[in-house]
Amino acid sequence: MVGFGKRQVGDGHPCFITFEAGPTHSGLESAMELASLAAAAKADAIKFQMIDPDRLVSDREQTISFKILVDKETNRTETVEERLYDILCRRALTKEQWHRLKKHCDRLGLAFFATIGFEEEIELLEDLGCDSIKIASADVNHVPLIRRAAQSGMCLQLDTGNATIGEIETTVDVIRAEGNENIIIHHCPSGYPAHLDGINLRVISTLKQMFPYPIAYSDHTPGWEMDLAAVALGANLVEKTISKDRTTPAIEHMMSIEPQEMDSFIKVIRDLETALGRTRRVMSGVERKRRAANRRSIHLCRDVRAGKTLAHEDLDYRRPGYGIPPSEADFVVGQTLCRAKRKGERLDWTDLAAMELV
Repeated sequence: MVGFGKRQVGDGHPCFITFEAGPTHSGLESAMELASLAAAAKADAIKFQMIDPDRLVSDREQTISFKILVDKETNRTETVEERLYDILCRRALTKEQWHRLKKHCDRLGLAFFATIGFEEEIELLEDLGCDSIKIASADVNHVPLIRRAAQSGMCLQLDTGNATIGEIETTVDVIRAEGNENIIIHHCPSGYPAHLDGINLRVISTLKQMFPYPIAYSDHTPGWEMDLAAVALGANLVEKTISKDRTTPAIEHMMSIEPQEMDSFIKVIRDLETALGRTRRVMSGVERKRRAANRRSIHLCRDVRAGKTLAHEDLDYRRPGYGIPPSEADFVVGQTLCRAKRKGERLDWTDLAAMELV
C-alpha cells in the first residue's frame, strides 16, 4: 500500500483512477478544461507530462507516424506523420503555467502529478507540492534521473513498457536504495494504440507476485474493456487518456475517452469492484433466507402412525427448506416417529422420538 496525498493505493482500497491529459491538451486553457472534466467525473487524479522540446529533441526533423480516428461511426482511421518536435511543443508549459494548473487542480480536489524528463522538473514538482512523480517507460534505465526522483521522497510511478523484468527489478532496487518505498509499478503496453497481442494483461499478475507494491495499468487502447480486465486481475490503479474529441488529428486522441464517457468509465469500474466482492464466500441474511426458500425439506409421502420406524420410502423432498434438509435423510431413516403425521406434512426434528429424549 502506498500513500498518495490523502488517498491510499493498494490492495484493500478502491482502484485509484487517473485520467491522463498530458498528450491531449494543447496549452494551459485546454489543460485546465480537461482537469475540470476529470474532477466532475470524480476521478482521483489527473496526469500531465512536463516537456522541454528544445532540450529533449536533438533532431527537430525527426518524424513519427501514428493513427488518428477520422470517423466515429465507422471507426475509420488514417495513418499520419508529424514532426516529434511539433508534437511536444503543443504540450510544453512554462513554470508559471504549471503553478496555475496545479492550483486549479487543488481547487478541484484533484490529485496532480506529471511525467518528468529532467532533474529540474523534479525540483518544479517539489515546489508545486506534488505527491507523485511519473517515470516514462523510455527512462526506465535512466538511473541518475530515477535516483534523484527517489530522493525527493515522493511516490514514484514507474512505467515499464518495453522493459524486461530484470530492468524493472534493477530500477526498483535503485529507488529503494534511496530509502523510498513509495513505489507504484505500471504495466504499460507499448503502441499508440497498443495491439491486442502485445497487451499481455497477465503480466499484472506476475508483477503482483514479484513486488510488494501497488501495480497499475496504463491503457493505450480505444474503449475501456482492457481497463476492466486489468481491475479484475488486481490492478490497484488505472490510467486512461482523456480528450475533448477523439477525432482530433493528433497522437493518442483516438484511444482516449471523451467527456460524455468519463462518468460511465468510472461507474463501471466501481460496479466491477462491488461485483468482485471478497475472496471468501460470506452470505448475507437476505441470501440465507433466499437460499432456504429455494431449497427442500423432508416431508412425508404417506400417512405414518406414531411409533413407526421411518424408511426411505416414507420420505419426500419439497420446497421450501425450512425443515430438516435432505442432507440429513440418512440420519432420519431408522428413527422412530413419536406422533402421527399425514401425507405431505413436513417432518421436523421434534417429530422424532430420539429428538424428544434430548
